[in-house]
Amino acid sequence: MVVSGDEPPTTGPPDRQTLRLLERRLADEPLVETTAFDPDAYEPQLLRARLDAARYPSTVEAARLDVRWFTSGDFSVQYVETAANGVRWTCRWDRHPNSHDPRLHFHRPPDGTSVEGLSLESVHPLDVLSTVLAAVERRVAQRWDAGEE
Repeated sequence: MVVSGDEPPTTGPPDRQTLRLLERRLADEPLVETTAFDPDAYEPQLLRARLDAARYPSTVEAARLDVRWFTSGDFSVQYVETAANGVRWTCRWDRHPNSHDPRLHFHRPPDGTSVEGLSLESVHPLDVLSTVLAAVERRVAQRWDAGEE
């Protein structure tokens, strides 16, 4: 039981209702090619969105978003971009209890190992997803602006 003002000690179980809400939002996103739940739509624990590779320069082979959302309001949204040469570029927006970083934090690219505190105006699932999608759109534009084809 969480007492008002206390932080929950764990992320809790997956929030299936929120995962389904985010899936509907991603299904309408032009950048998204497909969505899928893992392990399945009946017991979703992870929402995976494969992004449309045609929107990227040919140096990018694949890109995806992995979304986990929990009944505690904690979440993890990871962006993974795989280059044609196999090199991965990744970053992650997280909110979860831990002893080494602020509860709300960002794993910086290119490998997601460097962590910094994160400030968001809202942690509503749709607002978090909008923040992530805006960052992904900026990343795609940066690749094109860098002259990649």
